[in-house]
Amino acid sequence: MLEQLAAVRGLPAALRLDNGPELRSQAFTEWCAARGVALRFIPPGSPSQNAFVERFNRTYRTEILDAYVFDTLEQVRLLSEGWLHLYNEERPHRALGRVPPARFAERQRRRLETSSDHLST
Repeated sequence: MLEQLAAVRGLPAALRLDNGPELRSQAFTEWCAARGVALRFIPPGSPSQNAFVERFNRTYRTEILDAYVFDTLEQVRLLSEGWLHLYNEERPHRALGRVPPARFAERQRRRLETSSDHLST
């Protein structure tokens, strides 16, 4: 999955992470090290330093994981897929100027392209 994400989005210079065991696994840390991705862990007990992820996790937990009783992993995947589309493509986010994240990201990409085009001329 990380390889697929890297192919689509590119690799970041660094990742800011909490101290969960899934983010300290040997496979994950070796994958990042081999690709030059720095891992920056927030201090334990400091979730406010990673607030946007904490907000996303809380919203996902409340609206999906706590809202349904699942019989299969496939049910979780299907509901999550629909929810992620709504969250990223349709739901306005106050912190992003009341636009969905996908629209905000597209605006940022256009700004960067415009400013890099302007600098190269």
